[in-house]
Amino acid sequence: MKAADLAKALQVRFVGNGELEIRGVASLNSAKEDDLVFVVHEGYVEKLKLTRAKAVLVPEGFDCSPFPHKTFLISPNPQLSLAKALILFYPPRKHFTGISEMAYVDSNVKCDEDVGIAPFVYVARNVHIGRGTQIFPFAYVGSDVDIGEDCLIYPHVVIMEGARIGNRVILQPGVVVGGDGFGYAERGDGSREKIIQVGRVVIEDEVEIGANTTIDRATFDETLVKEGTKIDNLVQVAHNVEIGENSVIVAQAGIAGSTKIGKNVILAGQVGVVGHVRIADGVVVGAKSGVPGDIRKRGMYSGIPVIEHRKWLKNVAMVNRLHQFYEKMKLIERRLEDLEEKLR
Repeated sequence: MKAADLAKALQVRFVGNGELEIRGVASLNSAKEDDLVFVVHEGYVEKLKLTRAKAVLVPEGFDCSPFPHKTFLISPNPQLSLAKALILFYPPRKHFTGISEMAYVDSNVKCDEDVGIAPFVYVARNVHIGRGTQIFPFAYVGSDVDIGEDCLIYPHVVIMEGARIGNRVILQPGVVVGGDGFGYAERGDGSREKIIQVGRVVIEDEVEIGANTTIDRATFDETLVKEGTKIDNLVQVAHNVEIGENSVIVAQAGIAGSTKIGKNVILAGQVGVVGHVRIADGVVVGAKSGVPGDIRKRGMYSGIPVIEHRKWLKNVAMVNRLHQFYEKMKLIERRLEDLEEKLR
């Protein structure tokens, strides 16, 4: 694809040779001459001097003048443009279509056109699978599940009974949707009686869930992941949790039961959220933080327990100086003792 045509397809402007042929996308280190490379900011200038690639995707404001022999595609959102370029050069392909004879698919299952079910998949009764969805080997789909269109259900995914999966959902390997929520009642002797979980999980359109993440079914009603949300690997979402639209939950985060998370929320890696709290729209919680109660105002929060991020930074700076304060206190104490001796 010519550079000018690629710029048009990405809806960005270009500087340089519009006739330059671009045949792929690669890193600065491994790129060939006909690859497009991606530069986030001018900190990559030294690597850009060494790369063989002649085409470079850069943000607005990037100084292209030191590289007169390269062609630049200039984007207001280079990361989004990169994502679109990757789709153009490496379009998703159908891994398989049709239902394998080595899969078990109940006679009551309804499959729309262009569905692919690989060998060793198990699909229970009263399941509906939408057009274009692909289910990879060793996946399990329980009874009364509804799966939308153009979904990718990767190997070893488990979708338990009654779950609702929207359109264009991606479930990475090992995801468990609809396992029992963690609920027990204590008997008089201290042992525990299991509380049967009779709700379901609903995952709306355009959601991606990372490998080995678990989303528990509700005790009653629904555990809900709303449209556009992206969940990383190894995340725990407990029963009756609700996650709002376009939120991002990063690896090893844990969300306890009945918590309600707003839209456009980011929980960074290893964040822990207790049960029955509310987190407002647009909240960002820093890595390894603990959320023990409601966060009612948009903003960035960090720490255990969480406080506003700017306050947390000041507190951390003070903690790192505690040894200095200690030495000063000891000096002041000695001077006070000396003063007291002189006054006696």
